[in-house]
Amino acid sequence: MRGIRKRFGATLALKSVNLSVGAGEVMALVGENGAGKSTLMKVLSGAHSADGGSLYLDGMEYNPTNPQHARESGVAMIYQELSLVPHLSVMENILLGIEPSRYGLVQWKAMKSKSIEALSAVGLEQVDPELSVNQLSIGQQQLVEIARAVALDCRALVLDEPTSSLAAKDIERLFKLVRTLSSKGISVIYISHFLEEVKSISDRYTVLRDGESVGDGATLEASEAEIIALMVGRDVSELYPRSDHSSSDTVLEVRNLAGFEKPRLASLQLNRGEVLGIAGLVGAGRTELLDTLFGLEPVTSGEVRIGSYSGVADPALRWSQKVGMVSENRKAQGLALGLSVADNITLPNLVGLGPGRLVFPSQQIAASNRWIEEIPIKCQSTQQSVGDLSGGNQQKVAIARLLHADVDILLLDEPTRGIDVGSKAQIYKLIDLLAIGDAYREPKAILIVSSYLPELLGTCDRIAVMSRGYLSEARPVSDWDEHQLMAAAIGQEQ
Repeated sequence: MRGIRKRFGATLALKSVNLSVGAGEVMALVGENGAGKSTLMKVLSGAHSADGGSLYLDGMEYNPTNPQHARESGVAMIYQELSLVPHLSVMENILLGIEPSRYGLVQWKAMKSKSIEALSAVGLEQVDPELSVNQLSIGQQQLVEIARAVALDCRALVLDEPTSSLAAKDIERLFKLVRTLSSKGISVIYISHFLEEVKSISDRYTVLRDGESVGDGATLEASEAEIIALMVGRDVSELYPRSDHSSSDTVLEVRNLAGFEKPRLASLQLNRGEVLGIAGLVGAGRTELLDTLFGLEPVTSGEVRIGSYSGVADPALRWSQKVGMVSENRKAQGLALGLSVADNITLPNLVGLGPGRLVFPSQQIAASNRWIEEIPIKCQSTQQSVGDLSGGNQQKVAIARLLHADVDILLLDEPTRGIDVGSKAQIYKLIDLLAIGDAYREPKAILIVSSYLPELLGTCDRIAVMSRGYLSEARPVSDWDEHQLMAAAIGQEQ
């Protein structure tokens, strides 16, 4: 890709970007949210047409008119949000649009045979091709997407944040497959915010910043700090700021808690001025624990005590008790994407934004601007739709909503999932500052659920581990390392 340019109205998304990938090479494409990675790949995969520049595939000029044309040319893109048709079978999804037919009739026997071959190529020999795709795990569905690319004899495969929703076992399987495809001469462009993954899987890297390619090189020769500096345009000397947190009174106490299915048994104490982390594998019951604490799921036994109250609860009561939650799925559960930044920040607490039940827009805008400046949130104005913001800025809006409501207890479920390193650093700093407090704000109590172990080790004071619905006793962060956390998560440590 040479000198690729793309403009959307007044926004110049790509400014003469260059990118090259060799046959059988794994190229990591990294950059902050909004750097232009997805736009560049959509040009490559035919979803967007470039305003300028040239594309070449195997030395020949390449001008895809649409994604189907790109696939037929040998370029396939696997998006972070999977694009399978859930009610169709595995084989129908693999060969969708290229079904073998004769006289206008689908040849089902040939279709099954070709899909078995494609499934075998991605390590899913045990999957029945006639099974409905919605019966597969997320990890298996992602491999089905790749099998669809294999069935088209793709020569270049783009993977956009492929591990964001995968468990460790599925990530290992994906990496093994990427190496296998690479050994067969297939070029892979790997987009990820997890730099340890980039270091592990890629041969070279290219960094985009503000729509421009600002650096590239051999991955093994670059440190994570060097790549981060290229991404954010400055040195990030301390990704995980660690201040002395002085915890005081207990604000949340959980005793022998069980939910409808999960958690099965959980006890914990959360103190003001403390960051408590919960580790565990996907499906262990971490999200269910937070949902139960926030009143989204019923308590079947045990108790959740906030202050002196330990009875039945729902989210409205929890808000009144100054408990706020950031969901792991911000788009579906955490934000109203069609509403403005101001609406999303202020909706939980409209008191004081006008007389009686009225809300004055000027006061709502002023209240929102405070958090936009303090966090900070990058947006055109308070009236911009949240759905138009980058993932990192959407997450900051979700956190600002809790701060505007002046909650004392923050339940954060995967607070940095799918956001870039620069935004992560800002959120880690914010979490640290909230736990400390200041002259205007008491220290907060923060409970973090995360699949990213370095995040927990870098930000938390204590960590507990959820395994198969059971929560271990929380221990000081100094007592843990990644190996011990993973051992506890898979049940090897009692």
